Amino acid sequence: MPIHQGLRRPCYKKIKTTWSYILLDDIVLTHSLFLPTEKFLQELHQYFVWAGGMEGPEGLGRKQACLAMLLHFLDTYQGLLQEEEGAGRIIKDLYLLIMKDESLYQDLRDDTLRLHQLVETVELKIPEETQPPSKQVKPLFRHFRRIDSCLQTRVAFRGSDEIFCRVYMPDHSYVTIRSRLSASVQDILGSVTEKLQYSEEPAGREDSLILVAVASSGEKVLLQPTEDCVFTTLGINSHLFACTRDSYEALVPLPEEIQVSPGDTEIHRVEPEDVANHLTAFHWELFRCVHELEFVDYVFHGERGRRETANLELLLQRCSEVTHWVATEVLLCEAAGKRAQLLKKFIKIAAICKQNQDLLSFYAVVMGLDNAAVSRLRLTWEKLPGKFKNLFRKLENLTDPCRNHKSYREVISKMKPPVIPFVPLILKDLTFLHEGSKTLVDGLVNIEKLHSVAEKVRTVRKYRSRPLCLDMEASPHHLQTKAYVRQFQVIDNQNLLFELSYKLEANSQ
Repeated sequence: MPIHQGLRRPCYKKIKTTWSYILLDDIVLTHSLFLPTEKFLQELHQYFVWAGGMEGPEGLGRKQACLAMLLHFLDTYQGLLQEEEGAGRIIKDLYLLIMKDESLYQDLRDDTLRLHQLVETVELKIPEETQPPSKQVKPLFRHFRRIDSCLQTRVAFRGSDEIFCRVYMPDHSYVTIRSRLSASVQDILGSVTEKLQYSEEPAGREDSLILVAVASSGEKVLLQPTEDCVFTTLGINSHLFACTRDSYEALVPLPEEIQVSPGDTEIHRVEPEDVANHLTAFHWELFRCVHELEFVDYVFHGERGRRETANLELLLQRCSEVTHWVATEVLLCEAAGKRAQLLKKFIKIAAICKQNQDLLSFYAVVMGLDNAAVSRLRLTWEKLPGKFKNLFRKLENLTDPCRNHKSYREVISKMKPPVIPFVPLILKDLTFLHEGSKTLVDGLVNIEKLHSVAEKVRTVRKYRSRPLCLDMEASPHHLQTKAYVRQFQVIDNQNLLFELSYKLEANSQ
């Protein structure tokens, strides 16, 4: 389908409530399913040049449609374009053509000025231009648990951002490298090799290195040299190891990942309202960092190569982290009475998160309580008052996947923004749309599929259409609670969780 089809409207600002705007939005959100972004912009550029050779209202109308498309594209992509060198060059060329067109300026002065503002805002990355100054290195989850970092408001990551990361050796020594977030395995190994050459480590260790992700359970994944963006795909307690192929089988998790220290932790000292509100506030920051196009890239990247999905992957990791945090805290509590009190506290936290319309935290906490290592603690659950047992059953029903998560969908459909949805379900819906129909049918683009995908992405836009306003009273322990919530220490090894569970109640069914 020609990218201009259905876009012959004279003014961008006049089409925002029409079907033409919906079609325009569909194409901008989903064009990458059938046409790479750089190729898409090349087609748009060629179309404008072609329209410039036409005289009269028809040529002007086509150029106006092209301007409308470019405006909407820039409005949608914005910061993502800083990672697209080829796209930046094409947009700049097209921008210059449009700004030199007197007929467009006379008829659409507001739109051409808006175009100028957008081009200035997105800071297009042009290859031949002088490179900008080095960016400040950003801390990733778990790489360095610095209090000052975890208390800062989260900002979106981009592939060109630089981070610090530890890469471990088989003997658990490590080197700290500075790397782009989007760096390939080959680039990471190059940095490790360079570090080892200048260290006092044996020279033989830098030969034929491979990069391996090692989970706390001992599971190992050999990463291929061409893989990129590996930092945000690591598990909660996984680490990168560099080793030779001969030492691959001998790799074991870091000792601190499998050490357990039972006893009272911060969760016993904080109020459920404070924890729930801090969870919602933090998860709203993370959710806001996820660009809506990351949802499309995450599901469809297999066909086109990985793109910008770092923020979405970090949000999914966080959801898993909260789930394991609940199980970890319960299973590290040795006293049965205190464990029952902890179950009550987590049920309260889940209920408050639902009240906050934070369904991500709500789901994660309920799933943590439903972890098999926790749910088998019959004696502990029996100590719960009937009121809390009934409340938990109601909360569980909302997470019931029966009839395509009918209960959840009914609840969220009645909520008004701001809402933090259970993000994995959005990805599940997109995957169903992807696998349920072809993108191209007889060589033509399946418009119905693109519209369905775009509609799902627009729900994300709707959830974030209003700011989050939480009534969080300042307390003496406000910063301490905030730091605790933003850097959980968790056990993600299910075998270890079961071991703890059986030590607490050996004969529970």
